[in-house]
Order: sequence, then structure tokens, then C-alpha cells
Amino acid sequence: MTQNNDWIQIKIRTTNSFSDAVAELLEQLGALAVSYTDAEDSPILEPKPGERRLWPNTEVTGLLDKGTDPEPILAKLKAILGDHIPMAATHLEDKNWIRAWMDQFKPLKFGSHLWICPSWLKVEEENSVVVMLDPGLAFGTGTHPTTALCLGYLDSLDLKDKLVLDYGCGSGILAIAALKLGAKKAMGVDIDEQALQASLENAKRNDVDDRLELVMGTDKKLELPKSQITVANILAGPLAQLEPVIADLTASGGLLALSGILTEQADEVIEAYSKDFIMNKVKDKDGWALLTGTRK
Repeated sequence: MTQNNDWIQIKIRTTNSFSDAVAELLEQLGALAVSYTDAEDSPILEPKPGERRLWPNTEVTGLLDKGTDPEPILAKLKAILGDHIPMAATHLEDKNWIRAWMDQFKPLKFGSHLWICPSWLKVEEENSVVVMLDPGLAFGTGTHPTTALCLGYLDSLDLKDKLVLDYGCGSGILAIAALKLGAKKAMGVDIDEQALQASLENAKRNDVDDRLELVMGTDKKLELPKSQITVANILAGPLAQLEPVIADLTASGGLLALSGILTEQADEVIEAYSKDFIMNKVKDKDGWALLTGTRK
């Protein structure tokens, strides 16, 4: 018997090619919302421009209203899709979803004393450097291995009085962390206006907006002072293409950190940057690489 205070989820395991058809079918049968998740923890490699990729084995979930009896819907789904398609209905407990969402986030430590902390929590550790950052629309809250690698790298440097460039700044997390760690000024570049707005709001929250310059990225050469520390957490393909731009914006002897790169993609990015940088040994975390180097 379905409980009136519970939402109902119907989960169907399918393939990438049939996932959209399954989602449309769930909507026709009354689903209020449909989501896609990875059914087998498969990595998604970098998509081509304009391409949307899903996992080879995808789980499509339809959310049904409270009190819905899922059995007639399951019967219709099996009649259309066949009995061989794995599917099941589960209860989704009614709760304070905002509180449940907030509870999943905790302060995260990077390096010896840098912390990323949601605004509703506190870091009690003495001599900590805290960046207050809430999950939002722009990528980058410190939880992804590529962001963690970059944050740990910044924490390992002496940034006092340094000029830092964050190319592809997203939420502004790397630029703001550099400023909190002692950088004199940071520049954030992004092609997404929403990302620049998120960076500005996050900088204001951390009282460093007066030292952060935000610039809309373009195909043209950017007229910016050369940075002493350059970080770019994007993707392997764009990073390789951006080598001349990033090299031009980095001062001679300046330090470089690149991430957003799968470990198996590291060699092609190193090859692109070896023209203008002396590259170091690759550091990796959970299949993602951090490439560091020094401008020639």
C-alpha cells in the first residue's frame, strides 16, 4: 500500500541511445520530473562542441506525486519496454529537502591550512585560511578532484604579494583562495557571464572583491598584466588550444598549474605546453591529473 506522505520513484535501467525515449515515456505516464544517472560508474570523456553525452548504461528515474500507486505504471512500462528491462519503484521519504541538501556539505581542508566552507558552517581549527563558498550555479566548490588538486597546489605556495591568474574561473574558488592565501591581486577570466557574476558574489562574501579583477574571455588577445601564478581548471582539449594565450599571460619564471585533465590525457597537454613551459612530473588524484610547470 502506497503511503500518502511518500513520493514515488520509478527507476529504469537502459542505454544511452534509449534513455531519452524512456524519459519521455515516464513523463507521459505522469512523472513530475525525470533525471539521468550513471548505472555503472562509467567516466564521461570530454564531449565535442555542441555534443551531449550520457553514460553507456544509464538509469532513468521518474518522480511521481505523493499517493501514486506505481503498480499500474510499472505494468504499462513492462508492456511497452518488455519484461527484460530492469525497473523498480521505491518510496522517497517526504522531508525538509533544503535541510537535507545542506547537511550533505561539510568544510573541506586542502593542503596544510586552506579550508573551503559553506556559509552556514564554521571552521574551528586555529590558523586556518577559510574561503566561504556555497554550492551554486557555477562549477567549483572544492569537491571535485581537479579543484582539490589546484587548491592543494595553491596552499603549497608562498603567494604573498603575487599576481595570480585564474583562467576559466567558474565560481572564482581558485582566485579567491589565492587572495585569502596572501596574493596581492587575482584576475579571473571566463567566457560565461553567469560564472563571472558568481565569482564576484563569492569574492564579496569573502571580502576580497577589491583585489579581484574579472574579465570576459574572448578569442582576441587579452590586455592583462602578466601573472606570476597561473591556474586553469578547464578540460584537456581547450587547455591545449589555449596554450598560446596562457603562455602570453604568464610572466617569465611564472608558475603554472593546469587541471580538468584525465590522467590519460596528460601527455598531450604536456606536449602543448612544453614549448613555453618547463613541465614537472604529473600529480594525479582519482584518475585526474594536475600539471605544473614554470614559464621559460
